[in-house]
Amino acid sequence: MLKKDLISKSPVSKTMGIEHLKQGRFGAVLSRAGVGKTSFLVQIALTQLLSDKKILHISLDEPIEKINLRYNDAYTNLVDSIGYVDPQKALRLWEDINLNKVGISYNESTFDTKKIRDYLKSFKKADLVLPSIMVIDGLNFDKDVSGILTELDDINQEFSIFIWFSIKTHREERLTPEGYPIQLDAHKERFDLAIDLQPVEDKIDVVILKDGDKTDQRYKLDPATMMIVEE
Repeated sequence: MLKKDLISKSPVSKTMGIEHLKQGRFGAVLSRAGVGKTSFLVQIALTQLLSDKKILHISLDEPIEKINLRYNDAYTNLVDSIGYVDPQKALRLWEDINLNKVGISYNESTFDTKKIRDYLKSFKKADLVLPSIMVIDGLNFDKDVSGILTELDDINQEFSIFIWFSIKTHREERLTPEGYPIQLDAHKERFDLAIDLQPVEDKIDVVILKDGDKTDQRYKLDPATMMIVEE
């Protein structure tokens, strides 16, 4: 029951829904630096953990310790959003689902899609259930990442793992005629899902850039908790 309550309160459930978060190839969370890309990606991953799925979180910016803290904080904010929950019950659930989370820290020079493929192959060799999604946080889309995306596309097809990216945009840039930041526009055919986080006064506007009939819908988040602000 607690799992269902937490999923229903998730900002991901309220903005995008969770039914198809892992159907297709790629998804993206876009924003300028410091707005909340990583925090929203963590909430996406949490919906999968709460659905008893495995997730793989790869960061090119942060050490494993920082990644783990982000998940702890995101889970706490989600629990707090539904009101009083027995602390022991919440802790037991976290200890249970946290076992399905794997975090790997790289940097730009050590990031290698072959390592990712070999790691996923190790799941198959051990006859283990594969992660349902992989988060890649920190890939620099200001550079040409076409080759990397092609290799990750192959990984998606081989292992049926949906891949979520953070994409950093910049304040001074204009959108394309379709309304996409240029970092996404160059690769838009590869992406099935995309959302843009925009700071507006003391809130964060969530704008759905690609998501079928949800495209162009907007929602508001509390930047401190990343929870939906009901209007």
